[in-house]
Amino acid sequence: MTAVNRGAAGRSEKVVLAVDGGSSKTDVVVLSLTGELLARRRGEGSNPQIVGLDRSVAVIGELAREALASTGNRRAERTGFYLSGMDFTAEIEAFSAAVSIHDWARSPAGVPPVVENDLFALLRAGTDSSDAVAVVCGTGINAVGVRSDGATARFPAVGQISGDWGGGGMLGVQALWHAARSEDGRGPKSVLERTVPQSFGLSSVMEVTKGLHLHQIPARTLAHLTPLLFAAAQSGDKPALEEIQRQAREIVTLATTVLRRLNLQQAALPIVLGGSVLAADHPLLTEPVRSGLELNAPHALIRIIRDPPVLGAALLVLESAGAEGAALVRAKRQLQADPVQKVPATPVG
Repeated sequence: MTAVNRGAAGRSEKVVLAVDGGSSKTDVVVLSLTGELLARRRGEGSNPQIVGLDRSVAVIGELAREALASTGNRRAERTGFYLSGMDFTAEIEAFSAAVSIHDWARSPAGVPPVVENDLFALLRAGTDSSDAVAVVCGTGINAVGVRSDGATARFPAVGQISGDWGGGGMLGVQALWHAARSEDGRGPKSVLERTVPQSFGLSSVMEVTKGLHLHQIPARTLAHLTPLLFAAAQSGDKPALEEIQRQAREIVTLATTVLRRLNLQQAALPIVLGGSVLAADHPLLTEPVRSGLELNAPHALIRIIRDPPVLGAALLVLESAGAEGAALVRAKRQLQADPVQKVPATPVG
């Protein structure tokens, strides 16, 4: 867990609480209405689909209480929770009900917390445009589009059962898949046959498979095979390169589908690309993504961002509290200057 506290000045000033909860980590920040970053806490993942609703609330609650305590135990005027795993209305309603009973989530004036998918935080971290699209490719993958009349478009993003393909989790699985088929002869030879077991300190892919099957190796560790897939592709490994190319096509498909659903294909608007896999800005992935988007959205401005989604969450909560433009600029500058908040520059989930 990491933390930052910015002194005791302005203890009577009103504050806001913003949360970005992902599959691998949770960021909580407390800011004054003037945009000063007063406290930050980082902890384990809090995606309710992965850790369960009760654990999600517990993780966020511990971080939120610590952050607020470091500012003099103040109550936040506004709270915003932007989480992965908020894909259906029922999930948002369940989380809202679970957090609303806690003092750290309720404002003194009784304003209910905002609970939304973390895609909206990523989008706001990259742009304040009223017409915009964001694609996240981190542990998972999804996209969202907003239009100036309030219309939005996105996808359930609960895996293959909702038509999804890609993200660090799936790319890691594909790395192991190709490694296994290379080792046993069912597929073409791949350097992954060697690098995948080495990454686990094992001598064969079969040992990795056995460890996963017998629950001796956590399945979640497969996302960390994604850098091996990129390294193999960079060396010319055909199976690995085909997976990266497929990922690029899927990212383009997500963005262009959102644009089409909102009738914004010809609009001059930002397309924000984020998440750890995209933030690594690996040419094998981002060059075909750029060319595909330029073909399908010729007037769009493509932006790859490494700013943390909690930046967008903070800006959204500050805006909901009526913070002025100077406060937003200050908050953005301070969060961008915080090196711990940066998205890792490695293609992992």
